[in-house]
Amino acid sequence: MVEIETYDLMKCVYDSVIRAGGYPQVQFLSEELRHSLLLNGNDKQIAWLPEMEMWGMEWADVYIALRGAHNLYEMHDIASDKLSAQQKVLGEVSTSRWKNTRWVLIRVPTVAYAMQAKCDYETILEMFFSSCFLDWESEKKKWIRWSETLNKGRQVHIVGQGTDLTMSVEGRTWIPACGGNNMPDGEIATAPVCESVNGTIYFENPAVLSGRLVYGLALSWENGKLVRAKSDTEQAFLQSILNTDAGSSQIGELAIGTNPNVNRFCNDILSDEKIYGTMHIALGRAYPASGGTSKSAIHWDIIKDTRIPGSTIYLDEKPILKDGKILLDQ
Repeated sequence: MVEIETYDLMKCVYDSVIRAGGYPQVQFLSEELRHSLLLNGNDKQIAWLPEMEMWGMEWADVYIALRGAHNLYEMHDIASDKLSAQQKVLGEVSTSRWKNTRWVLIRVPTVAYAMQAKCDYETILEMFFSSCFLDWESEKKKWIRWSETLNKGRQVHIVGQGTDLTMSVEGRTWIPACGGNNMPDGEIATAPVCESVNGTIYFENPAVLSGRLVYGLALSWENGKLVRAKSDTEQAFLQSILNTDAGSSQIGELAIGTNPNVNRFCNDILSDEKIYGTMHIALGRAYPASGGTSKSAIHWDIIKDTRIPGSTIYLDEKPILKDGKILLDQ
């Protein structure tokens, strides 16, 4: 899968696949074309599950997504119900991808990406390459060690700005992401016991999905049931996503960012969730390998900046992350 901004890199990858004896097929996707569908299409067209794309997930052994940053506000004039309906379709395609292929998602730095990050292009290039070319073997050993410590825990308690949230992770598996499926990579993730989630979490930075920036988001659960969802913006969109299906309002993932060279928010989930010392949850679908049970067409990662002073994550009442520093070796 490629966007026009990533054509040059796609050509290099294509040549490498040919030389390796593979049979590459290139699929061009575009947020501009998606905008046209959502702006001009009827309900049936918007809810259409693209057969060729789904077939590709069943045919392919390997899926490489070269995602180029685009205008973050491309969907400014699209109604929330249309966006959420199409997001459900994209979620079904995504589910087929991780079930049927070996996959990697790459957020390729562009000028538009630098604008999202509120910096110059050279800064975003430096962050991208330094975070992609870690000593992966060394980091992997450390993150596996951290995961083994996390796997011994039963209860997670997150405290921070506007946040006091608890959940059980007993019987779940923490999985380190060490450069296999995303680039840049770097997180350790699990899934909570859904019915054990209690309390509130507040997000300092906007939650980003489908060209919508949801500012001032706070979510509250009682015994696993979402009882309050408040935001300063995009309330209609937020409610549409939360009502997608039975699992879209559950926490399907709990994770800690571990890449030391991803250090600034870019309003892009793929990189922001890797920022060392942050944590994130994902609403909706859980990954079965973690033991999670939540099923949904939605998987919406939302990042909390636990680098802010006063932020602590406890595992069985012992601090494992404090003010952005991971304490799992202590």
